Amino acid sequence: MSILKPILMHMCGRPRGLLGRLGGHIMARTNAECGAWVSDLLQIASNDSVLEIGFGPGVLINHLSKLAPAGRIAGIDPSIEMVEQACARNSIAIQNGGVDLQWGSVESLPFEGNTFDKVVAINSMHVWPDAGAGLREIRRVMKSGARIALGFNPYSGQSKDGLTDMLLGAGFIKASLTEDVNKGFCALATKP
Repeated sequence: MSILKPILMHMCGRPRGLLGRLGGHIMARTNAECGAWVSDLLQIASNDSVLEIGFGPGVLINHLSKLAPAGRIAGIDPSIEMVEQACARNSIAIQNGGVDLQWGSVESLPFEGNTFDKVVAINSMHVWPDAGAGLREIRRVMKSGARIALGFNPYSGQSKDGLTDMLLGAGFIKASLTEDVNKGFCALATKP
């Protein structure tokens, strides 16, 4: 298992190189159902401004742009390979100005404060360098009353224990956990 972990990190955790590009194709298939389920839980309106943290190959970005055609969809990912795949997958929406995808880190988001109505992260929080700092930075860019969803498919390896406490500790309210045997689990919370 010790040699497998670095390989999996290159493929799916923080995708890099050839393994990262391959990991992007795998994630496109394995995260799609969980992402759609989590976006339904967020109840995204057609004019919402939505941020995805760790968008990977951009499958959920594509789905979000259809749910919020009059809104704004933005995303940040620490992997150049994933930015390239997501930009290719969403090229028309990017050209039309509805989608903005950037390379970067959750701990230093390149967005103004009080910008987003909804924030979603699928299978990414467990690879953030500092989850608490990331959640506080996400909270900064959310509007008052905005909602966050941290979703994990059944294969993520993430534990659901302590997720709601972590959200509360980062200054969110109304933290709850929702589970689906086939799709995974999701921690939801609101910015006061």
